[in-house]
Amino acid sequence: MSEDDTTKSAEAGDVARLLSYVVIFLASVGLFVEATTIPTSRFEVLGAGSFPKLIYGGLVLLSGAAIFGAVRRLPSGALSRFAPSVPDWFVRRRLVLAVFACLGVYLAALPWIGFSWATFAFLVVLLVILSPRTPFSLGLTLVIALLFSFGLNWLFAEVFNVFLPRGRF
Repeated sequence: MSEDDTTKSAEAGDVARLLSYVVIFLASVGLFVEATTIPTSRFEVLGAGSFPKLIYGGLVLLSGAAIFGAVRRLPSGALSRFAPSVPDWFVRRRLVLAVFACLGVYLAALPWIGFSWATFAFLVVLLVILSPRTPFSLGLTLVIALLFSFGLNWLFAEVFNVFLPRGRF
């Protein structure tokens, strides 16, 4: 790898780090605002939202300081050199992005269709994406999905007497 490639790679890492600080900052601000809506009890001095506000406020300050430091260290023109490499980065990490997309759909579907069906669909889709498509692996995918969705629901309900989300349907 040449010195120019090493410099571009280091700059790309710095820009990606800056973007991650911005995401953490925005998420912390949003969660801080959400923590202010937690109702307080008349029997508590601090209230239920004081600890989350303290944590998220600290994260806002830390990520803000990290953003400031990252912007100061970033070479001029690094953002414009970073932008053309983004599509290639997404292509190289498409399976990771597919896993995160499946996880997002799973978490959104969980309250609607319940633990068993949401987990079954999540595992089937994810294992079909990630595993080879042979008859044996497809059969194994169905067995694993059944075991870890309906089987786990049965185990928690019958053995531990803990009921997992049933869904609205």
